[in-house]
Amino acid sequence: MMVDFSVAIRTYNGEQRLPEVLDRLKTQVGVDNISWEIVIIDNNSTDNTAKIIEQYQSDWCNSYPLKYYFEPKQGASFARKRAIQEAQGFLIGFLDDDNVPTANWVASAYAFGKLHPQAGAYGSRIHGDFEVEPPQNFERIAHFLPIIEREELICFNSHPDGRLGLFPPGAGLVIRKEAWLENVPDSLILQGPIGDSLAAKGEDIETLSYIKKAGWEIWFNPEMRIYHRIPKSRFERDYLLRFFRGIGLSRYWTRMLKHKSWERPFMIPVYMANDCRKLILHSFQKGNEIATDVVAASEREFLLYSFLSPFYFWINWMGRKK
Repeated sequence: MMVDFSVAIRTYNGEQRLPEVLDRLKTQVGVDNISWEIVIIDNNSTDNTAKIIEQYQSDWCNSYPLKYYFEPKQGASFARKRAIQEAQGFLIGFLDDDNVPTANWVASAYAFGKLHPQAGAYGSRIHGDFEVEPPQNFERIAHFLPIIEREELICFNSHPDGRLGLFPPGAGLVIRKEAWLENVPDSLILQGPIGDSLAAKGEDIETLSYIKKAGWEIWFNPEMRIYHRIPKSRFERDYLLRFFRGIGLSRYWTRMLKHKSWERPFMIPVYMANDCRKLILHSFQKGNEIATDVVAASEREFLLYSFLSPFYFWINWMGRKK
């Protein structure tokens, strides 16, 4: 049977989080005329994730299948690649195990893909669902986590954000399988979160950059909505500093993807000079707050490691090449 839409869920030690996501997918509305499936990619979990999924499969009485695959190579890029390989749908909607879709997410995602055949990828509106109150001034960094509350329909091919190299985040992202298979390299430079490590973020930007370069449209569709569950631990200072350090370190490569190879050597000093300017300005404006304000400290970490990212990339990439 031909499958129209695949929901691909990447999970790592998600035994506590997955049930809510699966329960919401069980009750999707407006899907009677859609042939769809759920594909779970277990990214090397060490808890009872597999057992939880097996329990769901044992009493799964829905018309759409629930499939399980184990991917031993840790990293979001490996899990996404495996999902692309296993999913049968021509549209693949990606959820993490802390992304809870609204009741019409599948129907809205499928309808948008049918209406926009040139859309290689399109993202969802992302609401925050917080275990504790976010820190003061959280709105300055919310889009990194990501919380995306925009209400306007956006095509990044013509929108200013797209020209700046910005894209919808991977949570709630739908990718046209054809666009991925024809344009995304078999091995990405940025592998995404690996276990508890946050040092290789930016895999979504890398993927979408290749798809956009090939001429596909990239969209943001506010009609598709998910809730991002954010636990207390992700607002702790240590986590946020590591998180923003990882985003900063990926900046060299995500920036260079916008430019042709011959342009890149000329753009490096331009970006570094701008990062240095922003870092100095931030120190003057927020320097006294860094010790007590986790948002200011996170911003500084992002700016500092964006400036250092070319050195990090050269050292690590050259180390891989040897």
